[in-house]
Amino acid sequence: MAWPTYVPTYNGRHEATRVVHANVARAISQFEPVVMLANAVDVPLARSMCGPGVEVRAVPIDDGWFRDNGPTFVVDGGSGLLGIDWDFNGWGGRTPCSKDREAASAVLAQETVERVPAPFILEGGSFHVDGEGTLLTTEECLLNPNRNPGLSRADIEKNLRDYLGVEVIIWLKGGPVDDVTDGHVDMVAAFTAPGQVVALHCDDPHDANYAVLQENREILRGARDARGRSLEIIDIPQLPASYIDQTGGRLGLSHVNYYTANGGIVLPWFGSPEYDHAVYGIFREIYPQRKIVQVATRDLLYGGGNIHCITQQEPFPTALAN
Repeated sequence: MAWPTYVPTYNGRHEATRVVHANVARAISQFEPVVMLANAVDVPLARSMCGPGVEVRAVPIDDGWFRDNGPTFVVDGGSGLLGIDWDFNGWGGRTPCSKDREAASAVLAQETVERVPAPFILEGGSFHVDGEGTLLTTEECLLNPNRNPGLSRADIEKNLRDYLGVEVIIWLKGGPVDDVTDGHVDMVAAFTAPGQVVALHCDDPHDANYAVLQENREILRGARDARGRSLEIIDIPQLPASYIDQTGGRLGLSHVNYYTANGGIVLPWFGSPEYDHAVYGIFREIYPQRKIVQVATRDLLYGGGNIHCITQQEPFPTALAN
């Protein structure tokens, strides 16, 4: 994880966002070790807020969305890890990113994991894999000219296969309206197991997200994964529209943006009991052997993301070998 730093991102909720980051870090630390990156000047505050169960390291960063600029860890076919260091341009040039572009390399050096630089722009929240050769992504993000204007769809697919070892790529249409990530898939769909997907669902035809979410669902219904299976789709209800303010964009209220920990699920709580409780029940059924922990994350939405966006998992090599 990385400490929220770039104040303009959060629409006046920068301090509250720090509380969310600390609470998410503590929640995950119930299940596995957590490292929080922070600029040197912020290390004392981050340590104080996160508590003794979270390690805080001084690493230069621009902001706190480490899913997108952090390394993607992949296995080498045995017990070893590699770290894919994607290029990063601040979500199409929206924010400063000179420090964030170097943070993945710094972390891989600290973790003594071999770095594999990837010569194209890709954010970790823009794809999701099932671990068996299937990848979910969206056309809105990966085909956006503000990322890799010189690459075709075929070029991008080749890169995904080369660097992630996937075989089948399922292209969803896009994400919710006003999404500053240009449609990251972690707002709309995620594998919960091979052959099973949770998908953000809207049944109100007057909602601005209705058409794209329906199209995404139809694509999933017609898809086959790398093992030739059709997908079981579990609908996650979208909350009614809520906005930053009278002139601001719509908030990305998506429970699909969660974190899977060792033995646990860290799930957003948006302060809407009808939906929060209903989604909790859905995840209890999906993950009966895991503890479901809900964390209040509504303030984080004002920066444009949620729990999945601020976390980046690192597998433990010994476990992979067993």
